[in-house]
Amino acid sequence: MKVFVAGASGAIGRPLVRQLVAAGHEVTGTTRREERAAEIRAAGAKAAVCDALDAAALREAVVEAAPEVVVHQLTALPTRLELKGDFLEPTNRLRTEGTRNLLEAARASGTRLLVAHSVAFLYAPEGDWVKDERAPMFEQAPGPFAGAVRALADLERQVTSAEHVEGVVLRYGWFYGPGTHFAPDGAQAEEARRRRLPIVGKGTGTYSFIHVEDAASATVAALERGAPGVYNVTDDEPASMREWVPAYAEAIGAKKPLHAPKWVARLVAGSAAAMMATQLRGASNAKARRELGWRPRYPSWRQGFREALG
Repeated sequence: MKVFVAGASGAIGRPLVRQLVAAGHEVTGTTRREERAAEIRAAGAKAAVCDALDAAALREAVVEAAPEVVVHQLTALPTRLELKGDFLEPTNRLRTEGTRNLLEAARASGTRLLVAHSVAFLYAPEGDWVKDERAPMFEQAPGPFAGAVRALADLERQVTSAEHVEGVVLRYGWFYGPGTHFAPDGAQAEEARRRRLPIVGKGTGTYSFIHVEDAASATVAALERGAPGVYNVTDDEPASMREWVPAYAEAIGAKKPLHAPKWVARLVAGSAAAMMATQLRGASNAKARRELGWRPRYPSWRQGFREALG
């Protein structure tokens, strides 16, 4: 198939392009910077240098590629996550305006399927600690996550209700692996080494992780055989912070994590960080395993942290 990957030079875009090419697909990938275009070409794909917020340029690139499938992997996350600031606003814009531009470009090119990037860690913190795709999103999220939830809800609505293309939404878990915040050279690793990644309160915040290679393989499965709809793309083992933080610290060679009361976390890092550390919900990948026939290479973060981060 002809596949157009918007955001081909990001943490998931790079392994996704590589896997698509290996599977025999004809790939065109976008990047905003010319120096990244060489990496896309080296992976065996065509490169289009354009900004997804420039609707005319994006439409021209998609129409020229004439893809059967468009994959939306656009984000603009900073290298460090400062939860007190408005660090998600550039990504929120890509998820709202960028999605509209991609859908219009897909309509103009006759694309039949659009697969879009969402997240599996903004479910409402109520009830069960592990959520499936039917669970409500956290509409009352604190701090910068309130805008993120609105942007994600808008993205998902646009994609799943589009009349001219079939829409698939992939709600990815927390990425780890090369180019991510949890990579050995990433921001979270730096925080852990400085002992600034504590277990807050009882450490009940529950995370669902996914290695970027596994996220990419799920994306390939979705565009090859996925029915329209929403899928959680996570590993098999959601884990509380009291479980995964010590294992992560050990994997990257950091000292054992400290413990901090919730009020201290709220004071130092803000209410959003305190909420995530104590109330965050994990996600079930049962639907993706069942309907996509997909299995992660790293079924547990325990194995993934040891083998991919050590």
